[in-house]
Amino acid sequence: MPKQTTLYRYLTGPDDASFCHRVSEALSRGWVLYGHPTLTYDEKTGRVICGQAIIKDVDRAYEPGLDLSKE
Repeated sequence: MPKQTTLYRYLTGPDDASFCHRVSEALSRGWVLYGHPTLTYDEKTGRVICGQAIIKDVDRAYEPGLDLSKE
C-alpha cells in the first residue's frame, strides 16, 4: 500500500474575486484550509495581497516533481 502523504500549497494573489475563486476551486477538489489567511499591502501596485495555505491528503508517496496545481 502506498504511503499516505499530506500535500501543502500556499496560494497568493491580489485581494479580489479571482483569488477567492482559486481558493474555492481548490476546496472543491478536496484541499482543506490550513491556518489563517494572510494579508499584506504592496506599495508598488497599491493593492492588498492575500495568502492562504491549503493541504490535501493523498494515497501515494511524495515526489519532488509533483504538480500540486493539478492535484
